[in-house]
Amino acid sequence: MTEDTVFYTVTMARVYANQGELKKACEIYRYILDQEPDRMDIADALLEVEKKLSEKRKDALVPLISRWIELLLKYNNLEKLKKI
Repeated sequence: MTEDTVFYTVTMARVYANQGELKKACEIYRYILDQEPDRMDIADALLEVEKKLSEKRKDALVPLISRWIELLLKYNNLEKLKKI
């Protein structure tokens, strides 16, 4: 008989978070919170990692938006040149 057992620890979540694996750290913190909902230290750690994850997503958008604006300006200039 095989049974899937999950073995997560707070230390594992911290290691993942320190390595930049924020999604995995969130997964572990959420799992631990499901098992021990009264652990405010885990809830605080989860909030901190989720905040970092949110900031990371925002930081990833800035270069994309800048590149999009640059290409849009070039496109507009090409359209103006076609009219000449």
